[in-house]
Amino acid sequence: MIRNILLVLAIVLSAGSVIAQTAVERPLITVTGQAEIMVVPDEVAFNLRVVTMEKELPAAQAKNDQVVKTLLALARKYGIPPTQVQTDHISLGQRFSDEEATKKPSVFLGYTVTKRVAIVLRDVSKAEDLLADIFKSGVTNIEDVDFRTTQLRKYKDQARAMAIKSAQEKAVALTREIGQTIGKAYSIQEQDQTYGGLPNNRNSIGYVSESNSADERTIALGQISITARVVVSFELK
Repeated sequence: MIRNILLVLAIVLSAGSVIAQTAVERPLITVTGQAEIMVVPDEVAFNLRVVTMEKELPAAQAKNDQVVKTLLALARKYGIPPTQVQTDHISLGQRFSDEEATKKPSVFLGYTVTKRVAIVLRDVSKAEDLLADIFKSGVTNIEDVDFRTTQLRKYKDQARAMAIKSAQEKAVALTREIGQTIGKAYSIQEQDQTYGGLPNNRNSIGYVSESNSADERTIALGQISITARVVVSFELK
């Protein structure tokens, strides 16, 4: 009885060893595929920050509200719907002089009121005109001007499909050189996709003159880049 049990155990262990060895020795070829799609942006997001400071808190808040109202009026002027305009909650603070820099006791400078405003413009041809008006509105900081596409999902899917095809073509070309072919895909791993503007799209605000002639515009729309990268392992025949 014990001998039979030992025999069965030996057979099971042997079969397990064969299966593990087969899995480890599966012949594979692993390649990467990458694709890039250049897209003309169809919207631009302005991320703005309004900071005001006054000795009295009500005065600081009133001044901040006035700038925000100006921005909301600009949005209406450019036909931007309320759904494309967003304001954050107000944050309050106090500002004091730098004792270390002045070599004098710290002095209360005033109350600060901060509010962030995001505006999304769908007519990108008006981006520079809107930016020029924003400069005049009293905005303290332009944190970001982001040119983007509303069809990002579609272009990401296209880039991913192109990347997989690229990986397959690379695997076929490599195996052809050694007289072999590829079989079905064994594994597919997608790496992080990237999406962003070219240098002439983002942070290219610069100086905006009073004249708005085409030859003097300082923002070039250009294109935004959407890339996908995959790692694929194929069976090697």
